[in-house]
Amino acid sequence: MVGGGVAGLATVAALRDWGATIDLVERTEAPADSGTGIYLTGNATRMLDVLGMWEPVADVAVEIKRQRSANQRGRRLFDIDVAALWHGVGPCVSLPRAELHRALLAGVGDFPIRWGRRPVALTREGERVAVEFDDGTTESYDLVIGADGVNSAVRRLAFDGQPARPLGQHAYRWLAPRIDAEPVWSVQLGRGTQFLTIPINDELTYCYYNDGAVADRPGWRDELRATFAGPAAAMLDALDADASTLHTGPNQEVVLDSWSRGPVLLIGDAAHATSPNMAQGGAMALEDAVVLADSLATADSLTEALRGYEARRRPRADWVLGQTHRRDKAVGLPPVLRDTVMRRLGEKMFRANYGPLFAQP
Repeated sequence: MVGGGVAGLATVAALRDWGATIDLVERTEAPADSGTGIYLTGNATRMLDVLGMWEPVADVAVEIKRQRSANQRGRRLFDIDVAALWHGVGPCVSLPRAELHRALLAGVGDFPIRWGRRPVALTREGERVAVEFDDGTTESYDLVIGADGVNSAVRRLAFDGQPARPLGQHAYRWLAPRIDAEPVWSVQLGRGTQFLTIPINDELTYCYYNDGAVADRPGWRDELRATFAGPAAAMLDALDADASTLHTGPNQEVVLDSWSRGPVLLIGDAAHATSPNMAQGGAMALEDAVVLADSLATADSLTEALRGYEARRRPRADWVLGQTHRRDKAVGLPPVLRDTVMRRLGEKMFRANYGPLFAQP
């Protein structure tokens, strides 16, 4: 297993009772103690419950019961009662990314993780794969799982170097003091841009802004402050006072004709990363882990297991990909048209976006 994030740790949890011997390597030197925030929809928390990892997450998360969409001037377009929408599936929650990682690490207990190690070569040897690591060692495995994110080393090594696709969006994420007592996920829509705030604990708000494709474009803070009404100015003041929480990078997607190459499999963002506008990255990774474990436990062969896994997961992942494209296009509509459509159809469209995800994966 390559990657000690959400997908990798969830897969370890899903497979720990199966009897397999698992090696988990992670390129970072130690567990992350920084980062911004993450929002988990009901299908994500349902999988955490299945994996036995829900309680440590619930202890440090904020339950989000309402999502609010407004235009850049702060005029409300529509609200969604997400507690009702996801009723019977799972609660929607937000929390610091580092807290989620700590909760997942607690969920796998004393499982050994080889920190500070990454693969540099994969070589097929009959039914097995030889993995050469950056410390010069080589080990052989029946199955290699790439759970190493959108810029996956496993995908680069085993899938002809297929890169992630840029989406023409540069994202800025940071933390600011919480200013709203109500636990509301709130987004304002500009012309092809979005400014999002989510409370992630009693003290902090997670802020997200996506801009054009140019990285760290000079003046983006001034434009954000001038364009968006409401909390944008206060959130930027907090960033100006302490820029240490700022994380920036391009939004990318991964689209592959197959997620496996022989006994090498990609899961999570390594296989099917999308625009973050559906907040499904974590959810899809958690679902991948549960379905993969079920497929490996019930199939008669590894080939059959990987084929069955992808047959179950691809329609759902493709649905999320398609919906992210539609949502990104809607944000790019002329503001007057967009606002009219969102006021009239926004709630209906939102429910339709997530409809298939209410069912079990």
